[in-house]
Amino acid sequence: MSNMGRRKGIVYLVGAGPGDPGLLTLRGRDCLEQADVVLYDYLANPALLAHAPEHAERLYVGRRGTGKYPEQTSINRLLIERAQEGNVVVRLKGGDPFVFGRGGEEAEALATAGIAFEVVPGVTAAVAVPAYAGIPITHRTLASTVTIVTGHEDPNKTETALDWPRLAAARGTLVFLMGMKHLSTITAQLMQGGRSPATPVAITRWGTRSCQQTLVGTLSDIGAKAQAVGMEPPTVIVVGEVVQLRSTLNWFERRPLFGKRVLMTRAKEQAHELATRLASYGAEPVEGPTITIVPPLDWAPVDHAISQIETYDWVIFTSVNGVDRFMTRLWAKGLDARSLAGRRVCCIGPRTAQELERFGVRADLVPAEYQAEGVLAALNQKEIRASRILIPRAEVAREILPDELRTRGAHVDVVPVYRTLAPDLNAGGWWEELKDHRLDVVTFTSSSTVRNFVAMLGGMEAVSPLLQSVTIACIGPITAKTAEEFGLVVSIMPSENTIPALVDAIAHHYGSREHCAAGVVQ
Repeated sequence: MSNMGRRKGIVYLVGAGPGDPGLLTLRGRDCLEQADVVLYDYLANPALLAHAPEHAERLYVGRRGTGKYPEQTSINRLLIERAQEGNVVVRLKGGDPFVFGRGGEEAEALATAGIAFEVVPGVTAAVAVPAYAGIPITHRTLASTVTIVTGHEDPNKTETALDWPRLAAARGTLVFLMGMKHLSTITAQLMQGGRSPATPVAITRWGTRSCQQTLVGTLSDIGAKAQAVGMEPPTVIVVGEVVQLRSTLNWFERRPLFGKRVLMTRAKEQAHELATRLASYGAEPVEGPTITIVPPLDWAPVDHAISQIETYDWVIFTSVNGVDRFMTRLWAKGLDARSLAGRRVCCIGPRTAQELERFGVRADLVPAEYQAEGVLAALNQKEIRASRILIPRAEVAREILPDELRTRGAHVDVVPVYRTLAPDLNAGGWWEELKDHRLDVVTFTSSSTVRNFVAMLGGMEAVSPLLQSVTIACIGPITAKTAEEFGLVVSIMPSENTIPALVDAIAHHYGSREHCAAGVVQ
């Protein structure tokens, strides 16, 4: 990597939050966006790595219970070495770097080495995980204090630093991090110190993620319950009367798509709206782009159309990408929205029209049906014989719209303003998640996402076994038809060809059945 012109490096100790990617702070995101190197932990959601530039070196230095993992001294050395090379280094740590996250040790090592650093606090699991489980760690009538305790002390200590009698006597909430392997010791010590065996306890695993599991019991029985269901780290353990509120305040695990992991096959730069809406329903969106948007091989046809834009009666946009690429090219040629003055503009749907408005142009026509057939139906009400019509679109697309317009007597110019290509399959690990049956839904938002999906995975013979337990959701009938041509069984299709409608349809599909929040153990 090149670091020309950069005299000194810097290390950002960034708290990644407890797991939900939406809980990353704005400052944390800013640091990731300028990173040359990212060192990330087991508890840091890998989805956050998407904020780092493509060129950034990504180094996994996670520590997970027993087994081989980098020693802390090795991690410290890596931070120092990469910073000394002049890099912007992000140390991405689960939760908050200074809450049982060894951030203090790493900061000490950096300070000793004379390396500039900044600490970016994160949302600590001690607060967020109970909140996602419906448990406020303080409450005016139930708990006025909270104590955060490590359940995993330095094994090199000759004796514990925990004052169990005082912890047991505390009247507020106790929150144990990294305590799952020592659960029996924790409960025994608290009861021995005088805490009532009937004291409520909650254990939450993978808190704030779609795979969150919560187990509720008391000091006397939580150990047996945890063993019975095979509860494993990472967990947050809450001890105290506030646990009683979970039955009323459990908001996250009751969402209609809680526990569902949904693969998004649309282009990475277009996945934000889909991801946001899926997350709002409790699902975990998984990026698996099967298309990437690139410029056309030759801009000449587009430039020629732009040079004579005043001769067109209609400009028809059939996608958000078409709007963005055409208007950007218009700008690059020294023109702007004024060039479309006097032209009537049709957008295939409201989202495309919204994108056009971003460039200062309001669509004259948006059909009721958001596909080519809808555009044709809407133009039936207009006189288009002998009209000149420009369609900026993808290089490969259905020909029904230009062909039918020509049949009706219009002169139609189709100019490719972008191409869709299949990205490198190895760019993400989503195919491994399919192989391991860790996905519940696959979404397709265009025919090209379907075709590339099948091609990238090696054809239908390879795809079929991977989708046996997966629900297929398509944005509209054209996409669904393509999927069915490949032998896919489409279970979800909204009545309206939009992202909001697609997500609503997925939620309805699962909500219409007897819904039991997966992973909730009482």
